[in-house]
Amino acid sequence: MTNRYHAPVGGHPGQDQLLTDRAVFTESYAVIPRGTMRDIVTSLLPFWEQARAWVLARPLSGFAETFSQYLMEVQPGGGSDRPDTDPRAEAVLFVLDGTATLTVNGTTHEMTPGGYAYLPPASDWRLRNTTEAPLRFHWIRKAYQAVEGLDAPDVVITNENDIAPTPMPGTEGNWATTRFVDPADMRHDMHVTIVTFAPGAVIPFLETHVMEHGLYVLEGKAVYRLNTDWVEVEAGDFMWLRAFCPQACYAGGPGQFRYLLYKDVNRHMPLG
Repeated sequence: MTNRYHAPVGGHPGQDQLLTDRAVFTESYAVIPRGTMRDIVTSLLPFWEQARAWVLARPLSGFAETFSQYLMEVQPGGGSDRPDTDPRAEAVLFVLDGTATLTVNGTTHEMTPGGYAYLPPASDWRLRNTTEAPLRFHWIRKAYQAVEGLDAPDVVITNENDIAPTPMPGTEGNWATTRFVDPADMRHDMHVTIVTFAPGAVIPFLETHVMEHGLYVLEGKAVYRLNTDWVEVEAGDFMWLRAFCPQACYAGGPGQFRYLLYKDVNRHMPLG
């Protein structure tokens, strides 16, 4: 099966390339196009071996404050037995390319492209690339907001190919969402989903809401409305939206337009 998920490979452009690109950072949104994900902008992380990260989002005061998002690349033989040193951190992993060997609370799972894992705070987890090809995956981290009377969520490990998308009402399936956890489960304070648009489908109004967003384009292209601007995006681009940033889109075709979406959910607004 053809891989449906765009993953960066790094490298650098030639000296003859124009500097002009689509990267932009505004007071309400940022666009990090795939062409900026080069070797020079990667980060290394403690206790990770043969691995590097493109940091797509991190909490910034006055912008988006709830999450960080890494695009990880792990070479053969690499990985970590101590991946996160923050006991407050919950995580979602989503595999783009390669195979991850994920061990959680003593149980080992193989994750292939489309693989999703939700890891509650203080989980005992480790991840290795035991194959001969690079592994690339998203790692979304958030400090879990506990609520008295609610347990922490359970570990969830699945694959998008095993989940039927939920059509948006009134769209005849042209706009659909793949949900990995029950949206009515109040234990969860973040959702990571996959949103799919058929060619020509639209978000037909300017969504304006309290959730912060990270949107990584997995496949296809579109014209996306961000605040007051229309921006062209394609597979491999990342959009980062602060709360209440208006958004809408037209899917451009010829194939589907799909993105991995983060949002914070199910909690009262802090009064501080």
